[in-house]
Amino acid sequence: MPNLTADFIATQNAQSTAQLDYDALGEHLDRRGVDIETLKAAVKKFGVAIPSWGVGTGGTRFARFPGIGEPRNIYEKLDDCSVIQQLTQATPDVSLHIPWDKVDDPKGLLEYGTARGLGFDAMNSNTFQDQPDQAHSYKYGSLSHTDKATRDQAVAHNIDCIEFGEILGSKALTVWVGDGSNFPGQSHFARSFDRYIDSLRQIYAALPDDWRMFTEHKIYEPAFYSTVMQDWGTNFMTAKMLGDRAFCLVDLGHHAPSVNIEMIVSRLIQAGKLGGFHFNDSKYGDDDLDSGAINPYQLFLVFNELVDAEQQNIEGFNPAHMIDQSHNVTDPIESIMTSAAEIQRAYVQALLIDRTALEQAQETNDALLASETLKQAFRTDVEPILAMARSETGGAIDPVKTYRSSGYRTAKGNERPATVGTSSGIV
Repeated sequence: MPNLTADFIATQNAQSTAQLDYDALGEHLDRRGVDIETLKAAVKKFGVAIPSWGVGTGGTRFARFPGIGEPRNIYEKLDDCSVIQQLTQATPDVSLHIPWDKVDDPKGLLEYGTARGLGFDAMNSNTFQDQPDQAHSYKYGSLSHTDKATRDQAVAHNIDCIEFGEILGSKALTVWVGDGSNFPGQSHFARSFDRYIDSLRQIYAALPDDWRMFTEHKIYEPAFYSTVMQDWGTNFMTAKMLGDRAFCLVDLGHHAPSVNIEMIVSRLIQAGKLGGFHFNDSKYGDDDLDSGAINPYQLFLVFNELVDAEQQNIEGFNPAHMIDQSHNVTDPIESIMTSAAEIQRAYVQALLIDRTALEQAQETNDALLASETLKQAFRTDVEPILAMARSETGGAIDPVKTYRSSGYRTAKGNERPATVGTSSGIV
């Protein structure tokens, strides 16, 4: 691994003034009655999973422009993911997408990941794309298709994902389908949804006892008139119908414009059905931009709800955290590293909220004070906390600078021939 040794990272860290910044911030927080060491300890425990497909170059609806040194298989993807974990110390697990990441030797894959300090997060099934050897096409749907044989094929694929994931130590299956319609009248809404639920029930029945199922909604794309799972309400209905181990996954890009995502998070927590997140950001729609790139305050407000639930010790509250982005013009490794930091930043800022002051303002209907209480936490620069947490666990104080100095991308460009393709392969 080019230059990315512990000594190289330590040398890069030695050039930083992060300790001085950390000490200054500690004095400031102490005057506010906040212990900076407690915050740093929380950062060290917080992790977010990497999507295996995220270390490759994504694309647009029209074309994909290959990047330098793209990983060509799951083993090379894990190599890239291990670099992200090494530098950030915030991304210990990888979420696989099947069949993109399917191999004949799952035990060997487990050993390969373990040797690189990586675990395996939720498995992701793919029934939105036809594979060369499949008997039935998903052009008009998969789990909700009118043809039973096509539905059975999609169900069998999801069960195969579970069996593959069991060997890797995964504990969850994420199901997203592109099923829907492009024209009014093309699909019968109720019958299509009934078929979808029936298919999910078959998959749910195959879950190991210690597994969870995450269902993901998406308002549009690839279907543009309707989707089978179009919003959080339908997602909640689905989770309730399936059972206690079915939960709703919230992708931050899969919502109508101006939707109050943090309120959705609160509602799902209250109902005991929040399964976790796919973190990204959005300007116009499902843009899959880097986390915090457009609306970092919204990300903070989401974590306000998560920290509130965490501090209330709500029974069964255990959301999964994963990044899900498409990188078209950036180095995917750099984007994921900065996104992991943004997610941690929002978490720490939410920990800084004066909950007593906030509750008092809410109870006395003091709208301005409530808003300013949140803003005080959001405006606090917690970067020194993140930097020192990384440094003390063997990571880089400045992950992107250290990564660039290592020459990793250039080295991989020499090792891995350029890939070609016209589609993004990103969901």
